[in-house]
Amino acid sequence: MDKKFAIIGDIHANIDALNTVVEDARAHGVTDFVCVGDVVGYNACPAECIRVVRDELHAPVVRGNHDHYVSTDAPLSDFTELAAEVVKWTRRQLSAEDVDWLRNLPYSKLHMGFTIVHSTLDMPEHWGYIFDNLTAEASFAYQKTGVCFYGHSHVPMVHQKSAAGIVRLEPGEIQVPLGSRFLINVGSVGQPRDGDPRASYVIYDTKSRVVKFRRLEYDVEAAMGRVLAAGLPERLAQRLAVGR
Repeated sequence: MDKKFAIIGDIHANIDALNTVVEDARAHGVTDFVCVGDVVGYNACPAECIRVVRDELHAPVVRGNHDHYVSTDAPLSDFTELAAEVVKWTRRQLSAEDVDWLRNLPYSKLHMGFTIVHSTLDMPEHWGYIFDNLTAEASFAYQKTGVCFYGHSHVPMVHQKSAAGIVRLEPGEIQVPLGSRFLINVGSVGQPRDGDPRASYVIYDTKSRVVKFRRLEYDVEAAMGRVLAAGLPERLAQRLAVGR
């Protein structure tokens, strides 16, 4: 069955960005939503974002590192002081049902012919990053589908592996023909880090086999105001305006 998927991730409790992405995706005929993790963390609306992803979109979701640490008692030694502070704050905002949902998310998932993971396919529970051909190769070794979507770095990125080797492509409109494998970072809905503050996600049309990156203006001022009103660190609000 042909589908048009919106692949979203790294929402990070930014309800203003999430609502804008959902509206845009529906306007472009998306039939299904899929999430590559980190629904919570950094911003002020974790419970609201869980409700949208889980209850309204009914999206398959994999576990991100913030989802993991918010919902478990794992030590926060791998987090910066700023991120650890928000994890502790987020824990206090969520219901037992929300925490249980986050705790039971899988690390990776096969869904209708493609793969989703938050970090890397080789060791998804270690929260490694993919930034170059070498780290992409480690994930390709475990990739059994033609396309794998992931997140974690908050930077849109595409790697293609074929008989000729691995090449990095510019995010944009990507044809994903049979015979090659693609590892695609969809960027971040709620906290972009590539110097572009606009929300990022992709649309994957299984009929045309085309992946399109989308960048959207949203009400950054509103999102910043929510962060400050919640008493979270001012730096978290400021970084939304600059995409870092």
